[in-house]
Amino acid sequence: MEYNGAKILVETLIEQGTEVVFGYPGGQVLNIYDELYLNADRIRHVLSAHEQGAAHAADGYARATGKTGVVIATSGPGATNLVTGIANAFLDSVPMVAITGNVSCNLIGRDSFQEVDIVGITMPVTKHNFIVKDVRDLADTVREAFRIAKSGRPGPVLVDIPKDVQVNTAEYIKKPPVQPDAKKAPDAAQIERAVQMIAAAKRPYIYFGGGVITCDAGDEIMALSQKIDAPVGCSMMGLSAIPNDFASFLGMVGMHGHYCATRAKAEADLIIAVGVRFSDRATGDKSKYAKDAKIIHIDIDNAEIDKNIPSTLGINCDAKIALQMMLEQLNPLKHDEWQQEVRRLKQYEHDNAAKCLGKLTPYRIIDCVGALTQADTPIVTDVGQHQMWVAQHYPFKTARSFISSCGLGTMGFGMGAAIGASIATGKRAVLFTGDGSFGMNLNELATAVSQKVPLVILILNNGVLGMVRQWQTMFYNKHYSNTTLDRKTDFPALAKAFGAVGLSADDETSLKEALKQAFATDGTVLIDCKIDDDERVLPMIPPGGAIDDLILK
Repeated sequence: MEYNGAKILVETLIEQGTEVVFGYPGGQVLNIYDELYLNADRIRHVLSAHEQGAAHAADGYARATGKTGVVIATSGPGATNLVTGIANAFLDSVPMVAITGNVSCNLIGRDSFQEVDIVGITMPVTKHNFIVKDVRDLADTVREAFRIAKSGRPGPVLVDIPKDVQVNTAEYIKKPPVQPDAKKAPDAAQIERAVQMIAAAKRPYIYFGGGVITCDAGDEIMALSQKIDAPVGCSMMGLSAIPNDFASFLGMVGMHGHYCATRAKAEADLIIAVGVRFSDRATGDKSKYAKDAKIIHIDIDNAEIDKNIPSTLGINCDAKIALQMMLEQLNPLKHDEWQQEVRRLKQYEHDNAAKCLGKLTPYRIIDCVGALTQADTPIVTDVGQHQMWVAQHYPFKTARSFISSCGLGTMGFGMGAAIGASIATGKRAVLFTGDGSFGMNLNELATAVSQKVPLVILILNNGVLGMVRQWQTMFYNKHYSNTTLDRKTDFPALAKAFGAVGLSADDETSLKEALKQAFATDGTVLIDCKIDDDERVLPMIPPGGAIDDLILK
């Protein structure tokens, strides 16, 4: 059939299994939006309040399901408003296809109204990007974008479509959905060497990240831990890959990780690292990192192996396949002395835990929420102290239930991501945010209400930019430069103005009453939770420090 470019785009999105797109219309995508109108029974469009919110919603949709999120924006400011969301997806390896409109091909490079080189701007923060200048190439370019986004290490791909390409016509032939590239199997000799290294280790430690969620290898991680009698820790991106109550799971490692998880990794003689990139927040001072340990690094992205931390054995392959092969070849092992040491570290962590402040503490807020949620409830955070408290303390049980901006650390990520995750799963989502982060994109309350999104928002409100203020307290002689917000915003009233339900809590009794009402209410509910402004996230390894510099309380 002969279709114009806009119709070819929409037909190709549907062909690729896209059920929901997020976005905001504008002059250079009017043809696309006309086709979305005509096909509203086949593909849903979710109108955001801002393009950044739409990008985060597509991101949250993808994280919650493993599917490719899709976002659409017009040229110029619409396209540039996507950049933070695209970069966020890139740093956390989230599959996304961003569609932007542009001025007609004959106007490109002439400083036309709302013209911007979005391909050049996004080149550093996409897996790949395209500008389509011939309508005959459009369908195959979109298909290629979906293939790239999901193949290997996932990530965002941008497709820029000039206005004339949307208008011009070409033959469209429907094709099956593209499939990601075949999963890369490991070299058998490398697996054999890994098995030998594991068999020789006295203090093995399994450290995994977001790659385990991507390849659905949580069961293999737990099976490996049981077979070789090894403790397990994860990066923040790895949270939810295995249940928190798995007997050998010690929790998150790194700057604000659990003491036991971080210390045990430092004392291991072998680290089996799976789907992690050894970021600076996870390693601290790299010159002192795991200096007495051998490292087996398994990752689908060869560029990550030896990039930050040298490995003894680097295996570039699909982690799930590698773990399955290792499990087949390994004999059961026992490490009683090592496990006894891990138990001692756990007890030390328990005995030296920092005390919380105030009538309503972050951990009690998290406990009260955890008592009301299901195992597969999407738990979303913004960025800051609240993010770390949730990462440390929430009882995750199901993969893809933790959705947070880990690599880029994007304040304002939460509202869009929570909307996307709820729409993706059809479940009520919970957003933990701070008064600082929430202020970044609170306009997406309009989206949540208009889309009738079941969402519970908990603002851990301390009146300050908590994480930055904590650093100022600890490292800058309490010079609180521009971190005391001194805002008069009445968040419950604001929620009501947007059409949501607004509640407040300043102690555990009022919190439980608010949560009871929130979880019995359809739609969006905001609870303003007052917490102490001196509440800190601990443990903490100072910037550039090592495990021996860790601050416990």
